[in-house]
Amino acid sequence: MARHLDMLYIMYRREYAMDRINTTEARENLAEVLNRVSYAKDRVRITRHGKQVAAVVPIEDLEYLERMEDEIDIREVQKALEDVKKNGAIGWEEVKKELEL
Repeated sequence: MARHLDMLYIMYRREYAMDRINTTEARENLAEVLNRVSYAKDRVRITRHGKQVAAVVPIEDLEYLERMEDEIDIREVQKALEDVKKNGAIGWEEVKKELEL
């Protein structure tokens, strides 16, 4: 159920086109940008010389992204631990030799 809600959230957020402003506009209108992001939950891309260089996003979006990254990291660690249990660990000296260190 949680994954289903996650996908709905992602689809909902993609419906709203992220505004693009250049660095000068961002600097001159920072208070307005922050208000749009914090209250209206808009996302704003910052460009420099026509290239996207940063984004200002609601804190909820960042926290959600960080939770997803944490979940991925935990799954990767669990897989690695299972692999060690199944196949055993490689000693440090063997790793250094294999990498020619």
